Amino acid sequence: MPADGYPLLPDAVPGERLTLDGRAGRLCCYAAGEGPPLLLLHSINAAGSAYEVRPIFEHFSASRRVYAPDLPGFGHSDRSRRAYSVRLFVQSVHDVVERIRAETQAEPLDALALSLSSEFLARAAVEDPSAFRSLALVTPTGFQRGSDALRRPAGGTREVPLLHALLTVPAWRAVPYRLLTRPATIRYFLRRTWGSDDIDPGLAEYDTLTSRQPGAEHAPYAFVSGRLFSTDVRTLYEALRVPVWLAHGTRGDFADFRGADWARNAPRWTVEPFQTGALPHFEKPEAFARAYQTFLDSIGEAADV
Repeated sequence: MPADGYPLLPDAVPGERLTLDGRAGRLCCYAAGEGPPLLLLHSINAAGSAYEVRPIFEHFSASRRVYAPDLPGFGHSDRSRRAYSVRLFVQSVHDVVERIRAETQAEPLDALALSLSSEFLARAAVEDPSAFRSLALVTPTGFQRGSDALRRPAGGTREVPLLHALLTVPAWRAVPYRLLTRPATIRYFLRRTWGSDDIDPGLAEYDTLTSRQPGAEHAPYAFVSGRLFSTDVRTLYEALRVPVWLAHGTRGDFADFRGADWARNAPRWTVEPFQTGALPHFEKPEAFARAYQTFLDSIGEAADV
């Protein structure tokens, strides 16, 4: 236990830990391997971190240069008390992409995101389409039943009025977060994510450690209040002009993809379900990696035709 009383937070994935200072503030970004660039983005939740993409990072770093940042407010990145917004997270994606392209002579990236971060990645790709070769969205938000209505003007969010203000009252703002991130509560939510009791113990342990760091509550409160969910997400997804692989589980709390019928029939989209919970790369890492590689190979084959 460090002298400041906070538990030591180890690296989330095996690799070099880079520090980026961009418009989104200080970001930690892990990097490993050699080859074409691949960007991996973790999800947003009470205890998010790059550990959530660890199986993908470890597999693909054998053949590619893989990058996995801790997004703003998470892991080893800046967790200061500031305005955590959709724009901040999209800007963090742009910051990391600029760093990667500088290192790879502006080669377009393949990029993968989990859950809500899929919205940030999609927005970054719409804003800078030349930077991306393909997108992979793993159990993305914005495909549930009724998501066709998410076509409002850009800039709107699903924030619940006053909830963020209530959660962040100075006298007790740490209390709700502590209750939300008790080890037993973390395991409870992971079981709901998995749709079973067979959760990954390493992820549960890392979630507990990362939620005990100073400032850990700031970004999650923006998430819980709905501030990070966009109301134009259907329009955003439909605007993508690069090949997209949508992978999702079929059990657990995040298995509602009844709003994905349009994507199943859309050009450039591939929708692939896995008989898993919301993180198929933890439950079936070999099958997931094989399916994703098949998608990536298909892009090259199409380009050769």
